[in-house]
Amino acid sequence: MKLYLSTIGITMGILSALNIAARTAPWYYVIIAVVWCTALQFGLDGLIAIVINKMPDKWFGVDNPLYYVSPKERELYRWLRVRRWKDKVWELGGLGGFSKKAVREPSNPAYIEKFIIECNKGVLTHRLSYPIGFLAMLTLPGICSLTIALPVAVVNVFLNILPTLALRYNTPMLKAMLKRLQRKEQA
Repeated sequence: MKLYLSTIGITMGILSALNIAARTAPWYYVIIAVVWCTALQFGLDGLIAIVINKMPDKWFGVDNPLYYVSPKERELYRWLRVRRWKDKVWELGGLGGFSKKAVREPSNPAYIEKFIIECNKGVLTHRLSYPIGFLAMLTLPGICSLTIALPVAVVNVFLNILPTLALRYNTPMLKAMLKRLQRKEQA
């Protein structure tokens, strides 16, 4: 969480300072615009999360091909060393009722299946947040849409890519865990 809040705070400070120095708008307008765009990003991301959380679990099932992680994709995650940094990613799934910070019931197949479903919901939430963040550009006039809203949207994309990678990295391992548990139950 510190990483995210620090990134957001530093970005807000840099954007404010650069826009004030470049005189793209009066200093008070720049500060209001930076705060507005940042708050709008939080609001839009939150709205997307609420909508996705209300969708039926069956749309995000374990065998849904939309959430399949290919061997090449898994290799990419190894190359990016997702395992090393994934636990530093801000996880807010607990606000929706299911925290994905740790597997709490590793021997419960129903729990593991729910965990995978929640990972899939998280992936869709973050992926939809990539383009939605650019809507803030429509709310600021003139150059400020490019010098304030665009950089805020780009940082939002970056901060949403990280949890997407972490969720996609974890899903194949959870599926393997679920298969082992299901085989054990059948035996």
